[in-house]
Amino acid sequence: MRFLVNRQLTKFIVIFITLTILGGCELVQWKEQHDHNQLYAQGYQEHLLKLEEGGQLKYWLGGTGKPLLLIHGFGGNAVSTWKEEMLELSKHYQVIAPDLAWFGDSYSMGPPNLTTQTETIWQLLDALGIDKVHVAGISYGGFIAYNMMMQPDRVEKGVIIASPGPLFSDEDLEELCHRAGVEKPERLFVPNNRDEVRRLFNNVFYEPKKMPDFVAEQIYSGYFSPHKKEKEHLIQSLVDERERITNADTASFPPSMLIWGDSDQIFPLKNGIALSQHLNSAIVVLPETAHGVTNEQPKIVTKLLKLFLS
Repeated sequence: MRFLVNRQLTKFIVIFITLTILGGCELVQWKEQHDHNQLYAQGYQEHLLKLEEGGQLKYWLGGTGKPLLLIHGFGGNAVSTWKEEMLELSKHYQVIAPDLAWFGDSYSMGPPNLTTQTETIWQLLDALGIDKVHVAGISYGGFIAYNMMMQPDRVEKGVIIASPGPLFSDEDLEELCHRAGVEKPERLFVPNNRDEVRRLFNNVFYEPKKMPDFVAEQIYSGYFSPHKKEKEHLIQSLVDERERITNADTASFPPSMLIWGDSDQIFPLKNGIALSQHLNSAIVVLPETAHGVTNEQPKIVTKLLKLFLS
């Protein structure tokens, strides 16, 4: 018992000293650089693609084998969303993980909507000489994956995580706003300060994320402050694009799988069940998991991807 207490005390002291030293610096940037170093050690490299419409797309490339595209969701970037999965999946696949336009180090001069986002991904795959790809997308990235699956000649298999495709109604959005205590969806997904960052995190993750003010402020400054207007338009334009993707011929879609948390407060499980029926796809439901599936359950997500794609 004394050994256990000493270990816990030592761990606490280390964490306390680290936070004290880094508190005035950029703890979030330090964590980001640590993640990058892990990816470099695994053989990943960072690249920039100049976009046809103007702008650039930052992406990570690592591993060998069949190409696997990983698309992140709203508010993060490729590494913050997929790092753990990237480390393992590059042992089996050529992994392509972009920062979407207006996130991370990417931006586009095109209109901020789902069509532009999808076109930037096609530009990336064309530049890499990839004709057909496995694709997995979470949340907003799931909308892009769905949009890509409308071209089945280019997508071998698709995995959609916590994203309803076209099957979200105006009533669903009203219920989301009511749960989150906001007037419009973009008020939740595009925070204006550190307190609104906490609100978003509390709605995304199963376990509340306790963070000091300086950490919440750094997350806001690094991930949410840039390109705020474009991010708001991305959320608003999903409603406009809903009808277009609703009319897609799902019978021609490539094989697909859904992964959902049983406690998702952004897109509840009922949306996942409806989409699984719409696509005639299997859905894997993860217990005690909310919307941030890839961060909350990286080992299970990795295992599911490997099983389905193989």
